[in-house]
Amino acid sequence: MRGADLVLIAMQSLWARGRVSNNTLLVVQCDAPIAPERIRRALDRFLGSCPWPAARLRRPFPWGKLHWAAGPPAALVPPPVRRRSVASYAELHRELEAELNSAIDPRRDPPLRFLIVDCGPEPATAQGFLVLTWFHPLMDPRGGQNLLMHLAHLDQADDHALPAGAPPEFVPDPDPRPLRERGRLGRRSLRYMRTLTPVPPVSPGTGLTSPGRVRFRQDGFVEDPSSARGERATREIAWRLALVGKAMAGLWDRRGLPGVPFLVPISVDLRPKGDSGPTFGNWLAFHFARFSPAETADVAGLARALRAQMADAVRDGQIDANAVAMEFLHYRPLALMRRYLPAGSSGETFSFNCAD
Repeated sequence: MRGADLVLIAMQSLWARGRVSNNTLLVVQCDAPIAPERIRRALDRFLGSCPWPAARLRRPFPWGKLHWAAGPPAALVPPPVRRRSVASYAELHRELEAELNSAIDPRRDPPLRFLIVDCGPEPATAQGFLVLTWFHPLMDPRGGQNLLMHLAHLDQADDHALPAGAPPEFVPDPDPRPLRERGRLGRRSLRYMRTLTPVPPVSPGTGLTSPGRVRFRQDGFVEDPSSARGERATREIAWRLALVGKAMAGLWDRRGLPGVPFLVPISVDLRPKGDSGPTFGNWLAFHFARFSPAETADVAGLARALRAQMADAVRDGQIDANAVAMEFLHYRPLALMRRYLPAGSSGETFSFNCAD
């Protein structure tokens, strides 16, 4: 897998009778086209050790916890693997947009699927792309990478087993803290989130009468001229978020949207540095960046302010408290979940996720 900077702008709007895609996409550029049979064989082997790629989303009626449920091993059906051939990168982008827009219903469909795309005018010289699409509560981006590493090992192994030694950590361990302590942390996080939006933030979809399609765009970041580290500084989350904030301010100005303060949720990976961690389950918490449109005029200054906000959130325990609160939301109906999250005046939520 080749390193890349990715900024994913996700927006969920409560359109009447509109079907919202909750897909996440992981694209791997390969050295050569991949035979679909290799993916199918590795998936069959993986299901022998872990059933979650063939699971369905369930909730015991009426107030049980949302969870993934899988049938007996003999009844498991592997996720679908499809293959497409395109002649250009423009066609490849259209395929990626179609994958994002084709919503997965986790109650009826497998929670993930694979697409192999051969890109090039001639089959002999085509580039191969492996596209993994999943219903985002199944796993976070690092979990998607872990799954591909497991499948790569099973593809190369002579037997049907995963690596010897300790079994892979497929799901996070339960929080060992007592329920009373976790409840206190969860309530603290909810109180904190309610203080973040004295004025409801404005959604970029304000004024639109119908939902648009999810779009895929590849772009790059400019160098931070204020840093002695040069190009390395462009990889810092604070600098990238400051550039995103400047782009937001420009969009708000062009659309004539109110200049109320921005509130941008940032997903934080809870895995220890250098640890691959679990594959399934979103092992994430949220940090909420706050800044005004006027602050985006000084990108370097905004980056410093956002970096200080993140340091304060870690020091004050807000990241840990938010992770606990997110776990308790599994017991809430979807409509009630949104009540606890900072949102626009019409219930819209949107977030930015940066990954390497």
